[in-house]
Amino acid sequence: MLKEQLFENINIKYKMKHKFIKFSALLMSLFLFSCTVSYEKPNYKLMFDNLEDISKDYVNLDKLIVVKVNTQELYFLNKGVIKEKFSISTSLYGTGSEVNSYKTPLGRHVIAEKIGKNLPFGAILKGREWTGSIANIIKEPIDTEFDIVTSRILWLKGLEEGLNLGPGVDSMSRYIYIHGTAEEGLIGKPASDGCVRMYNSDVIYLFKKVDTNTQVWIL
Repeated sequence: MLKEQLFENINIKYKMKHKFIKFSALLMSLFLFSCTVSYEKPNYKLMFDNLEDISKDYVNLDKLIVVKVNTQELYFLNKGVIKEKFSISTSLYGTGSEVNSYKTPLGRHVIAEKIGKNLPFGAILKGREWTGSIANIIKEPIDTEFDIVTSRILWLKGLEEGLNLGPGVDSMSRYIYIHGTAEEGLIGKPASDGCVRMYNSDVIYLFKKVDTNTQVWIL
């Protein structure tokens, strides 16, 4: 009787130990899998349709703005790595560079001028000067038919002759900006008259991050 009880106790301990080993192995497998998932790096090239096709130097740029028209998003990159992402609004009329087309130009640009430093949130700018007025920011998706420029301006200059630089297609002469808008409810879909609109808080933040001559690639 004593031998049977002793054998039974040994058998129970063996089964418990065996279950513990299986459970430990399961935990280890889950841990290794989670580590693999956590450290998998996103493929930035695919996100931007291969930026190196535009210029292989993008990985060397300390500051680069990439505007994706098809997703209505703006990215701020450092040496090829995404640091910030913002919702935007490009032209209601699509993409293009022709004068009076009201379209958003594609291609490589630089920030030629930064305008509006220290202006209050929602300050209305006309002719790149503060009017002294503050815009009523509309949060609902309402098109007022007025392309009001607010808070900050990043004035873009084209770098590609015949595409966004030169007679008939010149982005700077067309007054193409990245700027704040009174129509924040339309951010996320095409609604502008050619510029790149941002939420006022976002353009104020981005204004501080970039410099003149920071490159802006519109895809």
